[in-house]
Amino acid sequence: MEDRLTELEIKTSLTEDLVEELNRAVYRQQQQIDSLQAQLRLLYGQMQSAAEPAEPRNLREEIPPHY
Repeated sequence: MEDRLTELEIKTSLTEDLVEELNRAVYRQQQQIDSLQAQLRLLYGQMQSAAEPAEPRNLREEIPPHY
């Protein structure tokens, strides 16, 4: 009976260690996800501001000089 109890305690300890390691991995992954989402929002904002012209273009000014 004593051996069985010791074996269960060992398994419980190993399980607790595994759960703690998995929690740390999930925490790191969530930090990476948060960082990637912030970068994506920044890039999206830059694309939106680049897509909107600051002022209307005058096509006559864009004619090459040899015309």
